[in-house]
Amino acid sequence: MLAAKSKLAAFKWAFSSSIEHKNKESHRHGDDLIVTPFAQLLASLRNVRSNFIAIANLPPGATDEKYRTPRRPPLHSTPLPEPVMQCANETLEELDWCLDQLEAIQIHRSVSEMASSKFRKLLNKELSHFAESSKSGVQVSKFLINTYMDKDEDEVNDKELAAAVAAATRNDSSQTGDASTSACSSPNLSLFNKAKTAAMSRISGVRRLRAPSHGGTPPEYGVDCFKEVAVYMQRINDWGPNIFKIHQLSKNHSLTTVTYTILRERGLLKHFEIPASTLVTYLLHLEHHYRDNPYHNQIHAADVAQSMHVLISSTALTDMFTDLEVFAAIFASAIHDVDHPGFTNQYLVNSNNELAIMYNDESVLEQHHLAVAFKLLQESHCDFLRDWSRKQRQTFRKTVIEMVLATDMSKHMSLLADLKTMVEAKKVSNSAVITLDNHVERLQVLQSMIHLADLSNPTKPIDLYRSWNERILEEYWRQGDKEKELGLEISPMCDRGNVTIEKSQVGFIDYIVHPLFETWADLVYPDAQPILDQLEENRQWYLARIPDEPDSARTETDSSRNPPKTSDVTTTTNPSSPTSTSKVSTTFSTGGADELPTVEEPPSPPTNGT
Repeated sequence: MLAAKSKLAAFKWAFSSSIEHKNKESHRHGDDLIVTPFAQLLASLRNVRSNFIAIANLPPGATDEKYRTPRRPPLHSTPLPEPVMQCANETLEELDWCLDQLEAIQIHRSVSEMASSKFRKLLNKELSHFAESSKSGVQVSKFLINTYMDKDEDEVNDKELAAAVAAATRNDSSQTGDASTSACSSPNLSLFNKAKTAAMSRISGVRRLRAPSHGGTPPEYGVDCFKEVAVYMQRINDWGPNIFKIHQLSKNHSLTTVTYTILRERGLLKHFEIPASTLVTYLLHLEHHYRDNPYHNQIHAADVAQSMHVLISSTALTDMFTDLEVFAAIFASAIHDVDHPGFTNQYLVNSNNELAIMYNDESVLEQHHLAVAFKLLQESHCDFLRDWSRKQRQTFRKTVIEMVLATDMSKHMSLLADLKTMVEAKKVSNSAVITLDNHVERLQVLQSMIHLADLSNPTKPIDLYRSWNERILEEYWRQGDKEKELGLEISPMCDRGNVTIEKSQVGFIDYIVHPLFETWADLVYPDAQPILDQLEENRQWYLARIPDEPDSARTETDSSRNPPKTSDVTTTTNPSSPTSTSKVSTTFSTGGADELPTVEEPPSPPTNGT
């Protein structure tokens, strides 16, 4: 008992002595010392303020009462020259502003949350003007808010934006009649029950595949492929390879082919002594659990994994991450949408889906993807981590979980704020080198990277971008059809008869994609400049095709307009590889290629950058 009391006393002494400072105000509270670092910082700055007033012999000010700063006797009676007095007053104003900002921080989760709040306000203001511009502007604004802003954030329901959207919506309704709203007036609850999934059973008993035919060393790309795939796999280290051709030429196994090749070429299989056949077995199982959606399928997962591979290869990030973190980043990218049903989180919540019930409406899809992926990893013939230590597995799992949860698009503003805060802090410190001293800081960048990779379609060559755009719209429209069937309000961008593709893409780039990639480009300068250039070129392509009538609804781009030549956007590790891709297929099926598809030879690299 005495020993316990002695230890407690020693702890209290160490804790108290570590936080004591020279602020005499704290001594007046006796044992009620300031113990938290943030409060200590505020107290110290208030003490600095008091000392500065005494040194400069400044007259009493209106802010003295606000900060409850005790006034000390002036240290001298000599009046300061006018220029010095002006400088002192300006300095005090700066200090008071800093105190205001610091006191506001304590109500937020992190310092970067202040930036997130500011960005949301700015975006709301911009979208309010965008919504007032036309009927299509209303829909695009609603879509961006519903998708890329967390519903729990206080700025989401900004009054200015809500008023503008409501007014424009009323105008829209008066022109189009009440047909659409009457169809959605009361949800068809009987259909909700029919729409329920077997989510519980799917996680507890995953679908099984037969073991791979090759028990030994897998083929070069993990699975049997047509030999022509090598032409396109040469660009695995570049930005924007033709992932659709890779999917065809790998016999519909783009995810296995791309992920296995990246991990093997990075030397991670050898470093962690991972059995190649076991990894391939897992990847085939994983690929089998991706559904045949137009967009959220294994091709998208392969594209995100390849994009992550390029982003993490930036020169500015050389030797920044551990091998385990790199492995986790590629793995997280590969699994991030497994068993995606082709509907949004909000739809699952609105339709009372079992997944939403299971995960309490919070990042429903992302949590399901993680559950399926790690459940597959429990299968004995799929567990390529079986020889890892407990600590390695825990770190790997934690990293993957945090990264996949970051693919919830409602976290966009928070991720952008985190990244922007890091970039600006680097600028303020006049540092040209990124320093990520611990796993938490590195994880923050990894979360930003998987979000970048997930939103990278508009930064890819225009033919790839257009194909992805067609796919995501088809998936949205299928959701809209289902919402109409269930009697739900049709989500923005999900109404087949009311979409202006060109304007929506320009808005998507301006308000979401460009701010994110511009911030990333600042962080890894100059590595990402070609990506920004391609993004701007794609924006101009869509901008030039916005219909003259602002309220006209179009469901597809004019096929008579030819896209520009693919730009040279190689950005990282293999500058000698081909620099452009052939035209992509726009069919939405992800399976059924039993014969060798026609392969177009890659065109010569463009000479004028257009």
